[in-house]
Amino acid sequence: MTTVSFRFRRMAWARVLIVGLLCPSALRADDWPQWRGANRDGVWSEGGILEAFPAGGLEGRWSVPVGVGVSSPVVVQGGVYVTDAELVRSKARERVHCFEEATGKPRWSYAYDVNYPDWALESFDKGFLGPVATPIVRDGKVYALGFLGHLCCLDAAKGDVLWRKDLPKAYPAKELHCHASPLIEGDLLIVFVGAKPAATLIAFDRNTGQEVWKALDESATSSSPIMITAGGGRQLIVWTQESVTSLDPATGKTHWRQRLLTSADYVVSTPVCHKDLLLLGGLMMKLDPDKPAASVLWPATRAASRRILSHTSTALFRGDHLYSAKSFGELVCIEASTGKQVWETDKVTEVRNGASIHLTANGHCVFLYNERGELIRAQLTPEGYQELGRVALLEPTYAFGGRKVAWAPPAYANRRVFVRSDKELICASLAAQP
Repeated sequence: MTTVSFRFRRMAWARVLIVGLLCPSALRADDWPQWRGANRDGVWSEGGILEAFPAGGLEGRWSVPVGVGVSSPVVVQGGVYVTDAELVRSKARERVHCFEEATGKPRWSYAYDVNYPDWALESFDKGFLGPVATPIVRDGKVYALGFLGHLCCLDAAKGDVLWRKDLPKAYPAKELHCHASPLIEGDLLIVFVGAKPAATLIAFDRNTGQEVWKALDESATSSSPIMITAGGGRQLIVWTQESVTSLDPATGKTHWRQRLLTSADYVVSTPVCHKDLLLLGGLMMKLDPDKPAASVLWPATRAASRRILSHTSTALFRGDHLYSAKSFGELVCIEASTGKQVWETDKVTEVRNGASIHLTANGHCVFLYNERGELIRAQLTPEGYQELGRVALLEPTYAFGGRKVAWAPPAYANRRVFVRSDKELICASLAAQP
């Protein structure tokens, strides 16, 4: 049983917004094993995808009930893995599920009790609780991080517990922030939880659960860290509440640090890297080619509002330009080398607080999934936004700002799209007609 006195009210709005790794040889090219896909970059390389949405909507493969959570589903070797929370009046359980990819038939579930505060249980239907971090699957094992810091490694085929950690007990702290999705680098499982002292990031041996290193003494955000290759080696990039920092993934030693204070405590957008450019929200860094170092490319100002494009959405590089939602849902095209805005459109979603757009590149087109549960296929070029089709996939269920929203990011695998709310997990076909 996990008991933690976090500052739930302060964290509640952020957990529903969440919702660079090596691509392991054991995975099929069309699997989606972790946050933002095989390479953690929002790119789906699979071919044979439809060129236009059917007039009657996508062919529904299956739908299964799930509980509260905004973690993304992941898809590996015929299994769909998703985390959620189930409320049984006066108590709650967090769960990890595995479903058959082709049919939605349950394979297994792993559950554990958690102690959510009374006020949160009373507001459970508002989507304030449940796992936020997206699980990751590697070498027949699934790793999942719960909302209260329950970290587990399970057998991906059977759901058997291989090891587990109660992070609040192992790393006492006034507040943990278990929203960022874990990543794997070699034999290390790295989590970003903001434990103190000096345990903002913790690396575990992914086979045994033993701590290998811990690093930094800064507060965590909801931004999932990435791995990049630059400056002659691998760098772990993390965006905390105080900085963007590069670390040696083998030791946790800091390579470089750029102070970056945001206009809000919690940011969701993930760092993105393209060639020698590294984008953190609205801050562009230029990576040194010869050593692990970086410098600010743009903007010149240190004003927080100028250094954040969106707290809820992650940008996408396409050639010499990047595309990103702004904080209220406008989609913009920006010249990557200068930060100059090329165009802006309000056609993707309603312009208002809490808007989100998840962008996934697929060939010459991009799939955009918004907080209204709509999937859009479009061409994004410096010349403008060209919408090719739009379909409603999911009924939004999370209450926010007087409306219902769908913030959990989708997964794409085997010519299918997988989306979830706090009520159901849906699989629909994106396969081109023969």
